[in-house]
Amino acid sequence: MNKITCICLGVRSMERAIKFYRDGLGFKTDEKEDNPKVVFFDTAGTKFELYPLDLLAEDINEENPPKINSGFSGITLAYNVEFKEDVDKVIELARSAGATIVKEPQDVFWGGYHAYFSDLDGYYWEVAWGPNFKYDENGLLIL
Repeated sequence: MNKITCICLGVRSMERAIKFYRDGLGFKTDEKEDNPKVVFFDTAGTKFELYPLDLLAEDINEENPPKINSGFSGITLAYNVEFKEDVDKVIELARSAGATIVKEPQDVFWGGYHAYFSDLDGYYWEVAWGPNFKYDENGLLIL
């Protein structure tokens, strides 16, 4: 078990979330509806899913669903870029889609350049470039 095939985010409003990811950030999907029951995005490598937060909690345990809280859950998602200037471009795209920029692009101690934004449901995304990052022919990060 050494792979992650899909990341699912529980969202408070499918309509807002799909407009943010599909229409604002340009994530690819065949979904045409603005308020579907679930949506999958065709991302390179690991796939990405949005599902209503309350239904996701019930799906995990119908009799005793996990508590839904606000605040930092201890998880971040990352979007790594091949060129330093792409960090700025992605942050501006996120800003124009309605994201909250929580850390403007800046150099970091490990020699890279990064920034953070939060989506409409408060999930944190890091956008990062590293001088030693390598990518395969599909644009996926090689570690």
